[in-house]
Amino acid sequence: MRRALALPLAALVLSGCTVPGFGANPGDTTSSKSVFHLWQGFSIGAVIVGGLVVVLMLWSIIRDRRRGDEIPVQTQYHIPLEVTYTVVPILIVIGLFAATLVVENKEVANPSSNVVVDVNAFQWGWEFLYPGHNAFVYGQTTQSPEMVIPAGANVHVNLTSTDVMHGFYVHDFNFSRYAQPGVTNQFTFLAQNTGTFLGQCTQLCGLYHSLMVFQVKVVTPAQYQTWLNSFNNPADELKAQAAATALQQELATGVSTKPANTKFGR
Repeated sequence: MRRALALPLAALVLSGCTVPGFGANPGDTTSSKSVFHLWQGFSIGAVIVGGLVVVLMLWSIIRDRRRGDEIPVQTQYHIPLEVTYTVVPILIVIGLFAATLVVENKEVANPSSNVVVDVNAFQWGWEFLYPGHNAFVYGQTTQSPEMVIPAGANVHVNLTSTDVMHGFYVHDFNFSRYAQPGVTNQFTFLAQNTGTFLGQCTQLCGLYHSLMVFQVKVVTPAQYQTWLNSFNNPADELKAQAAATALQQELATGVSTKPANTKFGR
């Protein structure tokens, strides 16, 4: 009996599962928190169903264990019980499906936004261009370029790739999207707290894949506007125009055409 109890307890401890997160990170965006709450609901449901199954198994094993050579009375066709264990699982699946659909709709929604960032991935770096502004940030391998966005605002991202498939992933956002050549993936997220969050490529894309990192810096709206305004000079305007032209050439030809200056932005 002790061994029977020790095995599930040991599995729970060794799994590193924590309550109430059940091993998941709530994230820092509205969509990541929705996914986190969905995960919590799934986990709690799994614990309840799993516990009920174990209790019924133990009850059946103990109650109907063999006590001699006489065959016990056989029963069948318990209609209410059969209807119950058929209908209840169906209702559970429908509930899980409905909850998943609601969260996924939030995840893929693209509400209107005044903050737009064109993100392009390439071997092996990232570039962030802000349409309508002179701000442009570029960096590769160990340079870790920084995408600056305001907190509490919807940020619309147009994600592309110059060469091969890359992965745009921000751990603290619980968020990942493919960057594919010839395809523009569009998504919107809303960061709730200020701070600097690590991002990286999650698709094996070549020799320096492990160095293809970036940062997402979330600032207050006032700080974001100040950052944008810091690019309002003729030199930065020319750099931004050159960067936009270079980006279009890269996407059209699949060949990097970076200017000699390896990083614009501040």
